[in-house]
Amino acid sequence: MNYQKHETAIVDEGAQIGEGSRVWHWAHICAQAIIGKGCSFGQNVFVGNKVVIGNNVKIQNNVSVYDNVSLEDDVFCGPSMVFTNVYNPRSGVSRKDEYRNTLVKRGATLGANCTIVCGVVIGEYAFIGAGSVVNRNVPAYALMVGVPAKQIGWMSRYGEKLNLPLIGSAETICPFTGDKYQLENNACLFIGK
Repeated sequence: MNYQKHETAIVDEGAQIGEGSRVWHWAHICAQAIIGKGCSFGQNVFVGNKVVIGNNVKIQNNVSVYDNVSLEDDVFCGPSMVFTNVYNPRSGVSRKDEYRNTLVKRGATLGANCTIVCGVVIGEYAFIGAGSVVNRNVPAYALMVGVPAKQIGWMSRYGEKLNLPLIGSAETICPFTGDKYQLENNACLFIGK
């Protein structure tokens, strides 16, 4: 075993977990889950069978990553945030063949207690504010808040709000890293140093 597992955690036989990952108290990783290197799974985390998780993903306490959810490298899932995989669940109606795929792209942050309604793509380095409900695709670098979530700005890779308008064309520099960003055709682009 090349990862760390707390004695109360359950890792089903067959789960693939990358080197240096940590599975904490009362977490449960299902048998078909595929998990990268250097990940952290907090207390009471559940990871389903049809889940793919990249490297350096941090999943805080009380998060369930259900089937058909994929998290790319460097994703942060805040405490008690929620994923879904059925759009219109009913206890008396089996809909396991209707799961909708959810993709969270590299570097995105999902704030505490936010909800990601299934079937969406969260763009690279997007930032979902605490308590928000996302029910549509989110552009890369977008800062989203509210119920339902609405875009109120753009975020840097470093996790700081960028001085860019929501629409139009503009350029800015992250004051913390010196990285350049450009707003073009209403999309935020990382330009580099």
